[in-house]
Amino acid sequence: MSEREENLGDPLDRVYWRDEVLQVMYWMTGEGFGQEFAAEDLRKFLSARAELLAEVLEEMAGGGLLERAGAGRYALTAAGRKEGGRRFADEFEQMLKPGHFECDEPDCDCHDPGADGAACKHFLSEPSTHTH
Repeated sequence: MSEREENLGDPLDRVYWRDEVLQVMYWMTGEGFGQEFAAEDLRKFLSARAELLAEVLEEMAGGGLLERAGAGRYALTAAGRKEGGRRFADEFEQMLKPGHFECDEPDCDCHDPGADGAACKHFLSEPSTHTH
């Protein structure tokens, strides 16, 4: 049993598990693993007891982030998809950034072989009319 499971009375641990479930369900849905998931489905990616996950799923359904889909299965609501997507993006922000040399502006300094590997200035600036 993990420390987070042992301290389930702690509100921060509750938030931790809600975040984990949202992110995993958002990712699984996006990857085409389905739309409805049970606690056992989540255990493939989360290191927690099925009972804990079932409890968290039920709490999230009560809070409007999930909807009950029958037989212990749950699906993200529109609010759950939005929140799951935001948390997933926050968690994996560094991995989702474009890589070096991905800019399509031929005169950009990111195409200079002598560049130090920093991210393209076009990707670091506010959105503009520059296209990628």
